[in-house]
Amino acid sequence: MPLRRTWMLACAVSAIGLVVAAEEQKQAIPLPQAHAHNDYEHKRPLYDALAQGFCSVEADVFLVGAELLVGHTPSDLRPERTLEKLYLAPLKERVRANGGRVYQDGPTFYLLIDVKSEAKVTYAAVDKQLARYRNMLSVTRDGKFQEGAVTVVISGNRDQDTIKLQKIRYAGIDGRPSDLDSEAPAHLLPWISANWGLLFRWKGDSPMPAAQRGKLKEFVNKAHRHGRKVRFWATPEKPEVWKELLAAKVDLINTDRLVELRRFLLENAANRPQP
Repeated sequence: MPLRRTWMLACAVSAIGLVVAAEEQKQAIPLPQAHAHNDYEHKRPLYDALAQGFCSVEADVFLVGAELLVGHTPSDLRPERTLEKLYLAPLKERVRANGGRVYQDGPTFYLLIDVKSEAKVTYAAVDKQLARYRNMLSVTRDGKFQEGAVTVVISGNRDQDTIKLQKIRYAGIDGRPSDLDSEAPAHLLPWISANWGLLFRWKGDSPMPAAQRGKLKEFVNKAHRHGRKVRFWATPEKPEVWKELLAAKVDLINTDRLVELRRFLLENAANRPQP
């Protein structure tokens, strides 16, 4: 290949690289209600969610030896796919680059860690790793909560007794419907998560029955009275359902369809609950 053509090709490749890098630096409008369910199953864990403005992601973890590996089942686990590499380290870099926030001047970002292996030993490993990233995390010291760029919530196999007794902790507990009337402080029990299908029969194929709409609103109102956010999993992935969740002021809309939910939330921005 002639030298000039080689030079021109190199310049073109370099220009493409600069465009890609510039696109990566662009930040989407942060969407506090957008929660990426099983985020690690996307092509680019964390980054795909950030590109769509999501402010909450979910990572399932197993303790394998000394490593916290991310995956939905044991057969999905790979040694290079660790909680630290996929989430903690990239979030730290993002917070550093954005002046202390995941999105510049944006809201707190949530990392939901769904523990799949044995509760006690896995949480001990999670807690040890979180301590290494404490400068970016929300922390509770002797019952006093200090919000950070990233708030961690522990779900799945939750070592609740250990978490409750910690004088310094970097995570809260993902509650269940049975916790709706709990008097635990919101920094200990920041969320109430529930399986949609166990509480509601409606799947978005017809107008939502008034009785179920009332039940949904009462569920959310009760959680909010205690300062807790609400998230439902296994919700039908339909705009009709998302509209009812918005209207009821559900805090976190659970989805695997990142682009579709982003578009929906931007189009319905006027209906978002006010903080």
